[in-house]
Amino acid sequence: MSEANVKYSQLVKRLEEILESIDRYEIGIDELADSVKEAADLIKKCRLILTSTEQSVQESLESLSTSSL
Repeated sequence: MSEANVKYSQLVKRLEEILESIDRYEIGIDELADSVKEAADLIKKCRLILTSTEQSVQESLESLSTSSL
């Protein structure tokens, strides 16, 4: 996946794929560490997106409450 313009839903989909592979024992022990590292990186990216979205929503709500109608 390209680093630029990655959507949250794409990250979650890939994370689900990794978790399903681990759950079904489709990943060998040699690949397990790399898969867990990739999953951890995906979770970090998801958290960043969620934090950014939360801040944006908060700013929008604050601007609504301070603007005069």
